[in-house]
Amino acid sequence: MGSRKPRPALPGGPYLVVGLARSGEAAARVLAAHGEEVMGTDSGAPTGAAGLDALGVEVSLDDDGLRQLDRAGCVVKSPGVPASSAVVAAARERGLPVLGELELAWRLLPNPFVAVTGTNGKTTVTELLGEIWRSGERPVAVAGNVGTPLTSLVGATPADTTVICEASSFQLEDSLEFAPECAVLLNISPDHLDRHETLEAYIQAKLRAFANQGDGDFAVFNGCEQVLRGRDLGGRGRRIAFCHGCGGPDCEVVVEGEAIVAAAAPLMALAEVSLPGAHNAENAMAAAATALAMGLEREAVAEGIHRFRGVAHRLERVDVVGGVSYVNDSKATNVTAARAAIQAFDAPVHVILGGSSKGEGFAALAGPLAVRAKAAYLIGDTAPRLERDLAAAWDAGVEHRTFPGLAEAFRAAAGAAGEGEVVLLAPACASFDAYADYAERGEDFRLLVEGLR
Repeated sequence: MGSRKPRPALPGGPYLVVGLARSGEAAARVLAAHGEEVMGTDSGAPTGAAGLDALGVEVSLDDDGLRQLDRAGCVVKSPGVPASSAVVAAARERGLPVLGELELAWRLLPNPFVAVTGTNGKTTVTELLGEIWRSGERPVAVAGNVGTPLTSLVGATPADTTVICEASSFQLEDSLEFAPECAVLLNISPDHLDRHETLEAYIQAKLRAFANQGDGDFAVFNGCEQVLRGRDLGGRGRRIAFCHGCGGPDCEVVVEGEAIVAAAAPLMALAEVSLPGAHNAENAMAAAATALAMGLEREAVAEGIHRFRGVAHRLERVDVVGGVSYVNDSKATNVTAARAAIQAFDAPVHVILGGSSKGEGFAALAGPLAVRAKAAYLIGDTAPRLERDLAAAWDAGVEHRTFPGLAEAFRAAAGAAGEGEVVLLAPACASFDAYADYAERGEDFRLLVEGLR
């Protein structure tokens, strides 16, 4: 059956879609397919925008969109477009409704929704939930920030299919009435401060996942997350806490001994979680709490977690060459994610760090590096700051050098690593100084590994 909730109607058009990369292109297509008058604008010239003209979308590229705004009744904003952009700011000043692509898709889809957010682990948990749903032979569609735009599901997804979507802070900050049947908050650490400016603004964006939930909905959260202690999550969803290492009477999913325990009964052994690292035990617990709340059978939950093999660019073991493991964690675009990646290995690690800045320092990596790393290879715009911030690791004996780019750093790491050691790409930074996104960076790493054969 479909969602329990009726959806708010869309504001009246014409619609101006701002940002015509993947999400914006999909939004323009679905609005045009609904017979709406659609305009599209982008400050660049993304390749996907080229086909929109044939659908009747009036496209303006390399443009600020202000000219088209004069005729718009509603603005649909792609997540990558900041609120400070001229056309979005002008729309709000004029009192025009501004919808994010997440909100637009949710209003057009009658399906039950599970929204997964958090600083780290969103992609893993979203894809893991898809695997659990398939284990339980339940219809499921996985979309959102993981690569498939939500709006592309409109008109193509049966109403009884559960939509599991990864929801970024960029998507959530543009939500107005978005109210998923289950919202999941995995963790919070400083991230995207170049966009949100303050940690509090970033937290508030994440909490938008809960804000409009009703009494019949579920709010799954990390009960050990310090920034949530004593904080009202918002909304009226039933609170379900998963807790790894902090315990407490309000925790419904916990680790006891060597087992994950849900609702006071053992669910599965920790050793059956297929992905390495303590952070993946937490990801499994979050997924279990979510799936059980949504009515999945315990056997299906345990089976899905056990057989899940992870996602590309997230602790992805690319190959073992000459006894050296090559691991791609290009999606580790912040310090917390890189820290978890480094700590996931007992073997000595040769770690490649660096890229473009997201506004955070790197000192928190020094401790894990001192314990687990044999050497660090610094690249990108952030290399000088990494060298300064990680002085404690260098003082502890971790070797380090700076390189012009990933290829040079990789060759040095591969040449230095010995049998039983790990070469790890865990940049702790965004990729925009050298790549379109983390996926392109990860594919470059994969090609470099393949070149060793």
